[in-house]
Amino acid sequence: MDFSPKKLNSFLFLKLPSAWWCGVRVKEIDPFKAETTVKHQWFNQNPFQSIYFAVLAMCAELATGILVMYHIKKSGKKVAMLVTSNTSNFTKKARGRITFSCNEGTLVAEAIHKAIETNTPQKFWLNSSGIDEEKDMVASFSFEWSVKAKNC
Repeated sequence: MDFSPKKLNSFLFLKLPSAWWCGVRVKEIDPFKAETTVKHQWFNQNPFQSIYFAVLAMCAELATGILVMYHIKKSGKKVAMLVTSNTSNFTKKARGRITFSCNEGTLVAEAIHKAIETNTPQKFWLNSSGIDEEKDMVASFSFEWSVKAKNC
């Protein structure tokens, strides 16, 4: 798979339809950073007229997960990936368009390289922060990822 926002958004439609229907989209991806967005709308709101927390979690997790996917593909090896834990903090109602970003591509590349070289699972934490249109942080998430080289 090509790692362009357009291809990744098609992937969302086919493989993660709940995220796609809620409006989660990939905005940008490169070896170091990934950005995802979601806009407050009727379909993804909670009773308090803001984005439902689970939709924010999907968007935040995707920002970290596509970096992991990118570096697995770049490695040319088969590597399993799994979220093993997460934490979150909510600081403001999520209204309008929220952009989540993860800037830890170097950490991901190092962990995947180590998993392949040592043939041992690697765990690492990635952070994703959600910023609204006024540049205020609405939520921050941390996801513990585990990667393991597959023996084929």
